[in-house]
Amino acid sequence: MLKVASFDIVFQEIPGEVTLALNLSGCPCHCPGCHSPHLWEDIGEILDESLLEDLVERYKGLITCVAFMGGDQEPLYVVQLAKYIHHVMSKGEAQLKTAWYSGRTSFPAEEIFDYVKLGPYVESLGGLKSEKTNQRLYKRVEGKWEDITSTFWTNRVVTLK
Repeated sequence: MLKVASFDIVFQEIPGEVTLALNLSGCPCHCPGCHSPHLWEDIGEILDESLLEDLVERYKGLITCVAFMGGDQEPLYVVQLAKYIHHVMSKGEAQLKTAWYSGRTSFPAEEIFDYVKLGPYVESLGGLKSEKTNQRLYKRVEGKWEDITSTFWTNRVVTLK
């Protein structure tokens, strides 16, 4: 089972969104130079549909997106939770977007996510803010994936929706 080590409301991880970022523990990637090596450990509270619903309900009306930060050890469970957000929690409400920050180089072929960040952290290349990065952030636009990584490379003003 996936566990939430911590969570926060963030404004930079997904451009133009107010995001509830769920920091998932048990990361199997163990990237050298990782900024969150504590997330390699099996710590936190089990993330199930009930906890997810409680967290989203707590910030209802404030957030526009829920991001799973990690979860690489159980990608199909991350997909299941994203489906739960879209199909159960968003009924009759403004549709919450979903995002997944993964250290993997690919992800399950599901069209449930609105944003997906792929790629392990390579210290010499830097993260998304580095123009040399191997990591990529994709946005699903009309059923196709658009690479929006370059939005991190300049001091652009992002308009919240």
